[in-house]
This record gives sequence, C-alpha cells and structure tokens, in this order.
Amino acid sequence: MKDFFKKLKNAKIKPFYIFWGIIIYWEVILKIFTCDTFFDLGLLFMPIFSLVCALIIQSVCSLVKPERVKLYGGLMLLFALALYATQTVYHRFFNKFLIIFSLTSGGVGQVLEGNISRSTLDAILRATPIVLLFLIPMPLYIAFFSRFADTQYKPKKKGIWIGSAIGIHIITVLVIMLTPKVTDVQSGLYDPSFSVTNFGLLRTEALDVKYNLLGLPQRFALAEEESENAAATLTPPASPDEANVCDIDFAALAESEEDETLNTLNSYFAEKRPTNKNEYTGMYEGYNLIFVVAEGFSPYAIDADLTPTLYKMQNDGFKFTNFYTPIWDVSTSDGEYTACTGLIPKSGVWSFYKSSENYMPYCLGNMFESIGVEETYAYHDNSYTYYRRDLSHPNMGYNFKGLGNGVEKYVENVWPQSDLEMIRGSVPEYIDGEKQFHAYYMTVSGHLHYDTSKNAMAAKNWDLVKDLDCSDMIKAYYACNIELDRAMEALLDALKEAGVADKTVISITPDHYPYGLKQEGIDPYEAWDEMLGHEVDPVFELYKSCFLLYCPGTKNAPTISKPCYSADILPTILNLFGFEYDSRLLMGSDILSDSEGLVILSDHSFITESGKYDAVDEVFTPFVKDVFTEDSADKYVEAMEAKISNIFKVSAKILETDYYRYIFKNDEYVKPE
Repeated sequence: MKDFFKKLKNAKIKPFYIFWGIIIYWEVILKIFTCDTFFDLGLLFMPIFSLVCALIIQSVCSLVKPERVKLYGGLMLLFALALYATQTVYHRFFNKFLIIFSLTSGGVGQVLEGNISRSTLDAILRATPIVLLFLIPMPLYIAFFSRFADTQYKPKKKGIWIGSAIGIHIITVLVIMLTPKVTDVQSGLYDPSFSVTNFGLLRTEALDVKYNLLGLPQRFALAEEESENAAATLTPPASPDEANVCDIDFAALAESEEDETLNTLNSYFAEKRPTNKNEYTGMYEGYNLIFVVAEGFSPYAIDADLTPTLYKMQNDGFKFTNFYTPIWDVSTSDGEYTACTGLIPKSGVWSFYKSSENYMPYCLGNMFESIGVEETYAYHDNSYTYYRRDLSHPNMGYNFKGLGNGVEKYVENVWPQSDLEMIRGSVPEYIDGEKQFHAYYMTVSGHLHYDTSKNAMAAKNWDLVKDLDCSDMIKAYYACNIELDRAMEALLDALKEAGVADKTVISITPDHYPYGLKQEGIDPYEAWDEMLGHEVDPVFELYKSCFLLYCPGTKNAPTISKPCYSADILPTILNLFGFEYDSRLLMGSDILSDSEGLVILSDHSFITESGKYDAVDEVFTPFVKDVFTEDSADKYVEAMEAKISNIFKVSAKILETDYYRYIFKNDEYVKPE
C-alpha cells in the first residue's frame, strides 16, 4: 500500500486529461448559468466535443519541445477561457450568445460606446461571480505543471492524437445525423443557443466560424410536408381572385431553373397554400399608418391608470388575444426584422443588416411609396447606426433618422432616450392633413435595466409608480412604459389636431419580451411571477405578448383568438390596406384570414389551434381532450416539425439569395456569393 501511494504521488499525468477535465468543467458552468435546461442531449454530446478539443490541444503540444508544453497548453486554455468569459458577459446583457457576425460588423463596439455602456458595465459586474468560477482551474493547471508527462512522442504516436481527434469528431457528427432533434443544427439550421445547449460552446464557435466567417454553405434540403394533418383545420385551395397572390408561375420557374437552391425555393412556393382575401381586405385602403416596434414592451405594461392611452388603444382596437412575440438571436434587431418583413431571421447573422442590399418590396415603406406616397419616414431615439439601421431602414423605403442624423435635435442624449421627445419632435415632419403618410418608429424608453440609477426613464417617471405595491424592478419597468404611453398620447393629440385621427391606423408591437426582468439566482423569473400573480411558464407564457392595431375611426373592432405571432403582422397590415402582395412569399400569414393559427418560437416549439408543443422536452399538449390518439399526435407533431423546419430554412434562403429580386426583377438579378 505504501508503494502504491508512492507511485501515485510520483505518477506523471498526460496533459490531455487536464485539458479535457478543464474544458468539461467550463462547459458545465456555462450550461448551468446560461441554458434553460441541463439534463438533455447536451450531457451526451458536450463531453465528446470537449474530448475532441482536448485532443486538438494535445496534438499541438505533442509538436513542441517538452519544456514548452505548459506554455502552449496554457495559452490555448487562456484563449478558451476568454471565450467562455466573454460569452457569459454578453449573455448577461442580451440573454443570447455573441456571434462572430457581431464582431465583424462592429456590434460589440456599438454596445461599448455611448450611454448603453452603463448597462454593459452592469452586465460585467453581474457576470463576475461566474467568471471567477471559470478561473478556478487555472491555478490547478499551474500546480500540476511538474506532474506533466513528456509529450515528445515518436512521429507515429503524434499522429495518433490528431487521428483520434478527427476520428472521434467524424463518428460523433455521424451519430448526430441519426438524431433528428439536433442534426439540422450541424448542417442546415445553425442556431447558437440551441447549439450551446446540445454541443457546448467550443463546438458552437467552430460552427459559427464554418458558416458565418468562412461562409461555407449549409445543407439546404426541405422536409416533405404532409397535405393533411390530424385535427388541423386547413384552408381549402383558393382561386387567384380569392387569394392574396401575384401572377407568378412558381411551377414554371422550378422547371426552368438550373440553380439547385433557387429551384428548391421555386418548388416550395409552387406548393405553398396562399391565404385568402376576407371581409377585412382593403378595410384601411387610403388610410395613414404609424407602425411602432416598442422596446421591451409587453401586455403587462398596459394599465387603465398607469398607461391609459395604451389601455384605450388595446381595448378599442383590434383585439388579438393569443398573440406571441418570440425572441431571436439578435434580440431587438431580429424582432424588428420579423415584424417588418414577415420573415424569420437567420441565426448567426444580423438579418436586417444583411437584407440592406436585397430587394425588399413588401416592407411597408416601399409598399406605401409604390402607391404614390412621396416619402415615408422612420425614427429611432438611440444611435442611428446601431445594428446598421442606417443601411437596413433606408432599404425599406424610409427617410430614416436616429440619434446622430436628425433626432438629436429634439431628443436629449440620456439612457435610455425619451420616446415622448421623439414623437413630439418628429410628427410635424410627416403629418399632413391632405396627403397620405406612413411613419415607422423603433422606440427605446422601455430598455433595460429597470433601475432608477441606470435608467433615465425609470427615474423620470418614478413618482408615478413609487407607491405601487410591487418590487422596485417592476415599478421601474412600469415607469419606462409610462414614457411610451405619454408618447402615444402626444401622437393621438397631434393626429386629432391635424384632423386625420380617424384616417390613421396605429400598430404597436414589442421587439421581444422584457428579458431585463429576468434575474440571476435560484428563481430567475421571480419578477415575472410577481407581475403575473402566478408562476410564469418560461416555455410559452414568457412570450405571450400584444399586437395593438388601433384606428380612432373604427367602431366595433373584432376580437381574434387564434394563435398568431410577430411574423403575421406584415401580411395582416398588407391585407387591411388592400396592397397587392403574394402571401406565399411571406413566412407569416394574415391573422384575419381563414388560415390555421400558428405560433413559432425560436427553439421550434409551436402553438396551433390544436395544441402546443415544447420542442426542448418534446411534449405535445392538445387543447381538446380525446381529439388525438397517441399515434395521431405523434404524426401531427412530426408534420408540424417538418413545416416549421422548412419555414426557418426557406426564410434564411430568401435572405441569402436575394430571392425577391430574383422573382420580381429577374433581369437585374445576380445571385449573392
């Protein structure tokens, strides 16, 4: 026994085991603090991809002199540590992971500059305890320096490390291809959050480099969609006179097109069912439109006493009682993109920025200009270059102004800025009692953090909420949205004074749920539980949202209870205003049509009129008992998963290929590289 402990004390340790152990430790810490689930497939694949990374580090170390192994191994670990720490800080701020596109597009620099840097510092402070946990293995690594075994192997053995890394990686990827739940993330639908959960951070970074830095193509193969789904109410085929379609023969295009990607898109749209025109088609033809995407807005910010204008707009306008706003990878920008384009954003890039060179005929600025509105306007009360809105918003047809190119004339540069000041300063620029107009707003007053010391709007309106019976965080959230309410009050007053209130439609929807109310600790949704009066469901209820569609001249606006979400806003407005558009080319659908209601969340969970499906836990809950058998429920979910997967893929390819230009302006079309 004595000899055993003596041998153990003097035993040499292969650096590989240290590398592997440290990486697994980091992955576990990251998963605990950033992922919604812990016990999932990630516990199988994450250690294997960590093994591959450890083998790669070991392979490099086997090529250098023994005395330099500790240095080279330590440097590679420090690089990995920097990735874990950076992603943790970024996740604390945006509740999403940093993508390479944000680095190459200057996104991190935008976050660190200006007033928003105050919130960045707060994110760093909140992430510090987790970063300290990441640091724990490094002193141990130094302590085990003297125990490292010699890595100067013979050439044949050096090749074993590299060959093992390649072999294990290939085998793992092949296994993943047999796992439908995760295979698309590897090859067809890269999604950072889903990838970190299932594969770990280092594998996710490798995929990000592969698809979004090197630009290697993702596999584009669509699943076969079933024409009939159990217990689903499907719209019967519509004639051209009855449907919102344009004169496009997708089938003929599919037959003549040689490009495989474009051919697949043509075939998809040839088979896609359009939405029918309905009793609301053209209801607001000739009206003005003011379209607002409100930062961090939610139905819980609407109150008869605190926000009476928003309350009136919700209760006197169209009532969408089952509306949802998903959160995507590039939170606000992707939320804007979905509402403004009717498309699903592509993961791994800034979809709005990427669309700035594409032909975007269905964006509302372009649509209003197509019917003779001389100029349409867009406003944002934060930096006009943030998320490169200076490129994307003019491409939608707008004369765009933000802080730095016009809005600073009437908006004070505090953090966050005032929506009320933006509205008061901007409405005289476009309201005309005689001419039809359209304006778009991206607000900012509702931005996190909900704290009077960090949020100028919370401090400004604090006296109006200080006596409420709730926590200070919720009070601050209400205070921020009081500023939005005052902005809408000022807007309605200006419309009334100009004599155009009864001919002006106002649309308001959030960019995403107020994730600034999510906290660290054992109960991250404590503020939500308090605000709702019950324990929030983080799978679906967190994204339950609002779509305010209000016109003072409309009486007895309808109530619509079918499931719908932010991608449905654009086609709904296009139909209401009587615009000619092809409903097949949008991923959302007109809420007022007889199409089946559908809500798609970023993790591919869904809600239909038949039930809801949690894609993470793979649980389907029918809304009506005894409608589904176990077998029919499985078939229904399988069919819906295929449909939703196709929507994600097609939407990404519309963006990548500039497909609208191909369809509508074929003579000038050049496929992007």
